[in-house]
Amino acid sequence: MVIQASSLDIKLGMEVYASTTPGIGGRIRSRLEDFIVEEILLDGSEATIHLEEGRRDLSRRGRYLICILIKKGIDTFSAIERIARRINVSPEMIEIAGIKDAQAVTAQYVSVGATPPEKAKIDLGEIRLVPVRFSEEKITPRILFGNKFHITVRNIPHGCSETRRMILETSRELMHFGGIPNFFGHQRFGTIRPLTHIVGKLLLKEKFEEAAMVFLSEPSMHESPRARSARTYLRENVDFNSALKRFPRSLFYERLMLMYLSKYPRDFLGAFRRLPINLRRLFIQAYQSYLFNRFLSERMKRGIPLNRVQKGDYAVRIGDKGLPRKGFIVIDEGNIGSVSLEVENGNMALALPMIGFNQKLSGGVQGEIEKEILEQEDIQPQDFKMKKMPECSVSGGLRRALAPIINLRFKTDLDNGTIVRFRFTLHKGSYATVVLREFMKPEDPISSGF
Repeated sequence: MVIQASSLDIKLGMEVYASTTPGIGGRIRSRLEDFIVEEILLDGSEATIHLEEGRRDLSRRGRYLICILIKKGIDTFSAIERIARRINVSPEMIEIAGIKDAQAVTAQYVSVGATPPEKAKIDLGEIRLVPVRFSEEKITPRILFGNKFHITVRNIPHGCSETRRMILETSRELMHFGGIPNFFGHQRFGTIRPLTHIVGKLLLKEKFEEAAMVFLSEPSMHESPRARSARTYLRENVDFNSALKRFPRSLFYERLMLMYLSKYPRDFLGAFRRLPINLRRLFIQAYQSYLFNRFLSERMKRGIPLNRVQKGDYAVRIGDKGLPRKGFIVIDEGNIGSVSLEVENGNMALALPMIGFNQKLSGGVQGEIEKEILEQEDIQPQDFKMKKMPECSVSGGLRRALAPIINLRFKTDLDNGTIVRFRFTLHKGSYATVVLREFMKPEDPISSGF
C-alpha cells in the first residue's frame, strides 16, 4: 500500500515515504519537554540539559571558552543575539556547530572568544549558558558528530499493543530500506511559516522586493493573531513605517528590515543586509534543501534504490564513525562492481547533489531527474553565485541519500491515552522529524507538532 504524503510535505519536496505501514498518528511537542535534543561531538562529548558540576574544568586556559547553551522554546539565532547583548560581545564571536530546534529543549556546545567564565555564566530562564572548559579550538560543524533525541508522541489513537506492533513493522521496513531517506525536515523551511525556501529562490533570481514582501507580509494561520494582522496590514498597504508600529517585538528580524525600509523604502537588498549573514545564507540553503528533497523523492518514486548505486551516481566514502569523508567517486562501467560491494559493506554510500555554482549534476538516470527538476524550477547551478549578495553564494556539495537511525528505542505507555517515548541518535545534518514522519504518517504535519 502506498501512503500519500501530506500536502505540506509535498510542497517541501518530501513527496513519498520509505515505509508502507500505516502511521501511529499522534502529536509531538505537546509540551516543549516532549522534544529534547542533546548535541554530541566527534570526541564523544555530550551536551546534556542536566549538566553535572563535575563535568566542568576551567583550570586550564585557552583561546576559546567552551560553554553549553541550554535553551527552551527559542531559536538558536535569537538565543545567541540575547547572549551576545548580555555579555557585550558581537554575535559573530559566538560559534556553534549546528542550529537546533526552536520548539524544543536543546543543549549544544558554543565557543566564545575573549570572555571570562564568570561573565559567561548566564541564566535567563529559557536560556542558560554554562561554561565548561577552555580550548585552543572553537566550536565548528567540523567537530560535530550528531544529536541524541528524546521525543514523546502523545494523543495516539490506538492501544499500546497495536501501537507497538505498528512501530515494529515500520522499524523492520526501514531496516530493510537501509535507514531513512535523508530529507531535510520541516524546520529547515520554517515550522510556523514554511516559506524560507521560497524567499531563497526569489533572492537567487534577484527579485529582492518580492522576496522581502514574502518574508515580511505572508501571514500564517499558525501565528499569533497580532502577527497575522500586522503582516496582512503590510501586504495591503505597503507602508513600512506604520507596519513597524504594528509588528510585535517577537518578530525581531522582520522589525530589523522594517526599520531600514521605513527610511529607504525601495532598497530591498539593503533591507536583507540588515539580517545576520547566517540567516541570509539560511534562505539560500533552504532552497538548496528543497531541490535535494525533490531529487530524492523523484528517485524513490521511480523505484530506484537508495542503498545501491548505478552508473552516473555519486558515492562517498564512510569513515570509522559512520560519517561521510571528503571526496567522492562517480560510478561508471569500470567501477560499478567494486563500489557496489563497498556500499553493501557500509564503506561507501550513495550521495545526491546539493546544487551550487561549483557542483556538477549526477550522470545517468539520476542526472536526468535533476535536469528535469531544475528546468521546472527555472534555476541553474550558476544562479547560486550571487552577484548582488556574493557573501551568500553557495558552492554546493554532496549529501548522503540515506541516513542511519542509531540506537532506536521506544517505550509505549498510558497517560490519558497511548503515548510513545522514542530515543535515537542521528548523524549531523539529519532530522528527527524525518524519522518521526515515517512512524506517524501525519495528515497535517503542523497540527501534529512538526
